Amino acid sequence: MLKPIYRLMIELTNGRWTSGLLKKYAQSKASRAVVPSFSKIYQINTEEMEKELSDYETLHDFFTRKLKKGARPSDLEESSVVSPVDAVIEDIGTIQPDSVIVVKGKEYSIKEMLGTIEKAEKYTDGQYIIFYLSPSHYHRIHSPISGTVIDQWTLGRKSYPVNKYGLKYGRSALSKNYRTITEVRHQGGRMSIVKVGAMFVNSIEVIHEGEKLVKGEEMAYFSFGSTVILLFEKNSFEPLTSIKTPHDIKAGERIGSIIGS
Repeated sequence: MLKPIYRLMIELTNGRWTSGLLKKYAQSKASRAVVPSFSKIYQINTEEMEKELSDYETLHDFFTRKLKKGARPSDLEESSVVSPVDAVIEDIGTIQPDSVIVVKGKEYSIKEMLGTIEKAEKYTDGQYIIFYLSPSHYHRIHSPISGTVIDQWTLGRKSYPVNKYGLKYGRSALSKNYRTITEVRHQGGRMSIVKVGAMFVNSIEVIHEGEKLVKGEEMAYFSFGSTVILLFEKNSFEPLTSIKTPHDIKAGERIGSIIGS
């Protein structure tokens, strides 16, 4: 009974016009008035922000805020892989032989997520990690590893919620939402960084320049709460055994090691 009701609510509020209106408001001067209450409700750590709260002219500016230099140091060990975002790690697991991952009891197709079976087959029997960002999180994305960008593409149009209710009742949000994929070759193989848009506003801004990514450096940012999925080739990555989901983490903290170098 809940599933069709939840989906109807999403469809009514996630169309082109409603999404556009919300985005327009968040980028307007009028939204500046809600920045202090937004910060208070979501308990934002204002001490680590690059600017004072009063300096943000719109809700969008505040949501995409930068932090003070050094606020998110990265693990320096050469073989380490770090979290690309401040988030909750919702799931870690193995990509099944049929290019499927199971999250919250629901199957998601890696073929759909990446767009082609050729892309998906590279990650069969590899590892995946899912990072969920709520509105309370810092929304800039940092590179989890140093390497070379070998491909980048965008898929999808609409975006369903990526919180626990969206994963349970939505239409394959992780596989079908608006998303930008960056495929990287590193010292142990290749990986894909899948940046998934969230409900209402499909805004994923890629800001890295050139083909090289450096671990810990900014590479993109979200305009609203979203999800990042890391996909690793078979026998190329070993996650930390100490991470039990759900697990709170910050950008730059170690999540595992490259083992195929």
